[in-house]
Amino acid sequence: MEKISAVVIAFNEEKNIERCLRSLDWADEIVVVDSFSTDRTLTLSKKYTARVMQHNWEGFVKQKIFATNQASYDWIFSIDADEEVSDQLKYEIIRIRQAGPVAQVQAYQMPRKMFYLGKWITHGSWYPDYKVRLFNRQQGHWAGLDIHEYWQVKGRCEKLKGDLLHYSYENISDHINKINILTSQAAAEMLQKGEKDLYWNILINPFIKFCKSYLLQAGFRDGFVGLIIALLGSYYVFLKYLKLWELRHSARK
Repeated sequence: MEKISAVVIAFNEEKNIERCLRSLDWADEIVVVDSFSTDRTLTLSKKYTARVMQHNWEGFVKQKIFATNQASYDWIFSIDADEEVSDQLKYEIIRIRQAGPVAQVQAYQMPRKMFYLGKWITHGSWYPDYKVRLFNRQQGHWAGLDIHEYWQVKGRCEKLKGDLLHYSYENISDHINKINILTSQAAAEMLQKGEKDLYWNILINPFIKFCKSYLLQAGFRDGFVGLIIALLGSYYVFLKYLKLWELRHSARK
């Protein structure tokens, strides 16, 4: 039987952390790495596992590297505090845990489903949002920039069918606030990578993003909420390129 460590990073997640940890009752151990929360995240986490520690926030990539290194077992299930393992995904992982991973498979990816404005989103750019979250830590590493971290698999990766459930935004105001934060980080990353602040990107890419999400990826099938997601997705693209222009313009001055 393959043993699996479930690893969670958290900061001020008292509204989400118990739902997340309850869904990990199948894991051989649960490791929570808290970034010195000021709410009850730490206290609530200790109800579900003794392996709770604090570590200063260093960005998503470095934080997940640290958290992964604290696990006792090589097979890791990485989950964020605002996520939850669905029953279907749970039973798939239990079967893998009991039978052992398929030969030469070093990681598994799964679709992530968002709960937004009172409904599950099943179309558009948000679904299926495949994420590699179950992996052998000896056969890969965390990579990417700060808001686009991902597990770089060294070897074969297979897909699971069960959903990883995501509760990211409380409401539209929360969504817009996070867009503002994330686009600032995205613009800084694009500047670091040397991406150009072309007017084409500011004017055309938001329109392309809307058409892809709402029409090509059938976001319209999620009703009016699907339209909101497509419009805010377009706004996200517009804002990140506008902020990139601002950063370059300020540097030139």
